[in-house]
Amino acid sequence: MTESLEFSALLQLIDERSAAFRSAVAAAPSLEVPVPSCPEWTLFDLVQHLGTGQRWWAAIVAAGPAQAPPAKDAAEAPRELEALLAWYAESNELLLSALREAGPERECWTWWAAGVSPANARGVARRRVHEVLVHTYDAQLAAGAVQPMPADVAIDGVAEFLDTCNSTPAAWPHEAATIHYHATEGHSWLLALDGTGAWPAPLTDDAAPASASATGTAEQLLLFVWGRLTLSDLKIEGDQQVFEQLIAWEPEE
Repeated sequence: MTESLEFSALLQLIDERSAAFRSAVAAAPSLEVPVPSCPEWTLFDLVQHLGTGQRWWAAIVAAGPAQAPPAKDAAEAPRELEALLAWYAESNELLLSALREAGPERECWTWWAAGVSPANARGVARRRVHEVLVHTYDAQLAAGAVQPMPADVAIDGVAEFLDTCNSTPAAWPHEAATIHYHATEGHSWLLALDGTGAWPAPLTDDAAPASASATGTAEQLLLFVWGRLTLSDLKIEGDQQVFEQLIAWEPEE
């Protein structure tokens, strides 16, 4: 796993990014405005998705080690703006309280247990930081006022996505390849794809040459791996088909 932020810093970031999310929602002209980066969703749908997710992961962390997650709360969030913002704030506090009570090393169910991200409260906290970070971008886009992401958080977001979403023991179904990601802020990562699976790591000077590489700001790289930007938004070198294969890949574990 790539180096992560401290647990206390992750909790603080969940709170800070959630405040930015609420501000973006409050600034939008309506809860019915479409979210361009989430096709077919309105801003209300986005808030309900994120708030329901915070509540679900709070229940998962509180349950501790388990073979399966608890059921999601099917109740619809309130549709009036102030009530919706209060509901989201409560959702966020439920998650933070569960994480504080658990501590970083408490194990719990996760959908990424086969990869390199830890199946514990620390792994959940890191995932939720970047879930909120990217959905704050979505909300700001819907409101017409996108703000720059904190660079250090975006850098961790690229690493977290590779650790959580792009690490798997499922065999890569194409010719073995190596992808390099270069953030212009000075951080780089590699993703090795072969018969043993997909495995990320920090990029070192003695790393094998890349089959393909992507260069951009950390924010651009993060938005790319989350599907908000496309290959045309980055500087791509090498075999672009490797990126296309990775985007289309749905591993079976």
